Amino acid sequence: MRMDYNRAAANGMKALGGVYGYVMTSGLPKALVDLVYLRVSQINGCAYCIDMHSRDLIKDGMDVEKLVLVPAWAESGPLFDTQERAALTWAETVTRVSETHVPDAAYEAAAQVFDEKQLADLTLAIGLMNTYNRMAISFRAEPQAAANARGQS
Repeated sequence: MRMDYNRAAANGMKALGGVYGYVMTSGLPKALVDLVYLRVSQINGCAYCIDMHSRDLIKDGMDVEKLVLVPAWAESGPLFDTQERAALTWAETVTRVSETHVPDAAYEAAAQVFDEKQLADLTLAIGLMNTYNRMAISFRAEPQAAANARGQS
């Protein structure tokens, strides 16, 4: 790890934790939020967060067969329900904002599945995870799996 950003910017990380707490009590299903966190982290290539959110989803009952297909969810048939598909589409579009510019068609599709509060809360969750990914990648946070492997060597 390059630095302990939780220590260096304790108040900032605490503020992010407040946003996390809000999202988790927003009314969005926890499994849906964790699924979005995982997909955003996969897009950004954040090993620390991919490891953490995969573990969370498995602990909360997601089948491994579904978990491994998250990167290819669009080709996974009925494995992902309508709400999950809409959330994953929105997460991908918002995370890739510099490429997509979040077109009207993407907003309209998401707005057919989520009400305004849900969509705002989902977008907060996506933005939060993008921030956490940038912190973990920039300062080389170590995934639990890597720490476990190092401990076994």
